[in-house]
Amino acid sequence: MNLSAIVGRHRLLLAVGILLGLGGTAATLVQPLLIGDLIEAVALDESVAWPILSIAGLFVADAVLAATHFYLIGKAGENIVLDMRSTLTGRLLHSRIRAFNKLEHGDVFTRTVSDTSLARIALSSSVAQMITSGFTTVGCVAVMLWLDWRLLLVTAGCLGAASALALFLARAVRKAAVQNREDTSAYGSGLLRVLGALTTVKASGAEGREAERIRALAEAARGSGIRVTRLSAMLMPAMNVGTQVSLAVVITWGMARTATGALPAADLTSFIMYLFYLVSPLVMFFMSLGEFQQGRAAIDRVSDLAVIDQETVEAPAAPATARDRGRDGDRDRAEGTAAVEFHHVTFGYSGAAPLALDDVTFTLPATGVTAIVGPSGAGKSTLFQLIERFHDPDAGQIRIMGEDVSRLPLAELRSRIGLVEQDSPLMRGTVRENLVYARPGATAEQITRALEAAHLTDVVAALPDGLDTDLGEGGIGLSGGQRQRLAIARALLTSPAVLLLDEVTSNLDSDSETALRSALTTIGAHCQVLTIAHRISTTASADDILVMEDGRLRARGSHPELMESDATYRRLAGQQLTPVGTS
Repeated sequence: MNLSAIVGRHRLLLAVGILLGLGGTAATLVQPLLIGDLIEAVALDESVAWPILSIAGLFVADAVLAATHFYLIGKAGENIVLDMRSTLTGRLLHSRIRAFNKLEHGDVFTRTVSDTSLARIALSSSVAQMITSGFTTVGCVAVMLWLDWRLLLVTAGCLGAASALALFLARAVRKAAVQNREDTSAYGSGLLRVLGALTTVKASGAEGREAERIRALAEAARGSGIRVTRLSAMLMPAMNVGTQVSLAVVITWGMARTATGALPAADLTSFIMYLFYLVSPLVMFFMSLGEFQQGRAAIDRVSDLAVIDQETVEAPAAPATARDRGRDGDRDRAEGTAAVEFHHVTFGYSGAAPLALDDVTFTLPATGVTAIVGPSGAGKSTLFQLIERFHDPDAGQIRIMGEDVSRLPLAELRSRIGLVEQDSPLMRGTVRENLVYARPGATAEQITRALEAAHLTDVVAALPDGLDTDLGEGGIGLSGGQRQRLAIARALLTSPAVLLLDEVTSNLDSDSETALRSALTTIGAHCQVLTIAHRISTTASADDILVMEDGRLRARGSHPELMESDATYRRLAGQQLTPVGTS
């Protein structure tokens, strides 16, 4: 993510806001001079109308310019945040699964939501405040130099020492802010971990332990946050001490010089007013510098997240052609095009040994139901990951409908594939929103067919608001089996050429599984259904069975053939493949 480019898109708004702020500052800087003229006019018994009108006009101009400045800088800051969050969200959504899985989701949330807000302060309001405050400071010093350079030297000595201390504190604030962002992210990750497994926590009676652990993380964030606050709070007192000392010296020495006639009373009044005017900009400058340092810590964290590895950016697919292949691609099937082909495919997860897949070769026809069985760690789910190109093979070639997946645009590839995961992830929203998630423009007829194929018609009819019934997080409001069937219907709605089912019968009762097996047989007449199965009933009814073990394709055949010829399959059939009606 190029932060310079993002800020550059809003450079004009920032520039106008800063210029208006500088205009308001200029109006402020002229006020003490006019007040000096007013004092002089009173002393000389001259008309005070013009000085009073001028001062009033400057007050109004200052107020209008300051308000407009504040609005434009705030708007530019919000625009920057929008761009940052949109860019960051896009990069996360297009990130490689392997890279994304290494991240802590709580930390990702903190960086995307909280850190971008802090970055806004650093990139907009803090910078603008430092510019306008710096201009005010330089302007005050210039006029004070013109009024009396001796008093200015005294003032600079006192305020210079205070400024040096403030710079030291600003650097300390940044270091403390970095630690606080890390501690806050750790707290967010810990909280998300517990809330994501709340039922397990309750069932294990671990509420107390988890509360203490989360409290410890919260206390760490509190401690580093207090350190940031303490250091930030010292910035203003540091400047105040310098101001008070310089003010005392200026008043004492200035009054003495006025008494001797060396310094006009109007000049002393103006000088003291400029000294007061100088204090606030200096304090604001160093306060803004502290905020900028905190924002820099947030910017670094956002930038680190933005460099996450990306999937290849490709042109979008032609949706109608791809999605209709599953139902209308009979020409391909008539010509004998295979649905899935693995040619000597090898793959290993980084840092993991042994290989997840080792020289796997097989071909699946355009239609039919194929079951994949094997012990845990055999490589079954990895096959699905490679077909979807969530990962790329280390060696070998994978083809879908005769085309090399590495040469297909990702959108085109994934539009040909329907995937139903084991935990059937659903999102908060209505049943309809979850159903049409992969095909928002689905017609009522297409929705009806998908529901019928997944045997959900009666379930939806019994819901309070039918398809418009709201579901909670993860699909709360439906049973586990119903959530799985809704996920299957969602995949079927895209009319895939290949339908991947990852242990989708694991949460189904006997009746639902029987209905689903019947539906898969019907679906298998139009596309290739590839299912990871742990139930003997699912494998026995499949047209073909692949037996995986230790990342290799051990055997292949029908249920009767494998029961007779393969010892691993016989063992799985007796131990791991659960008969219907048992668990």
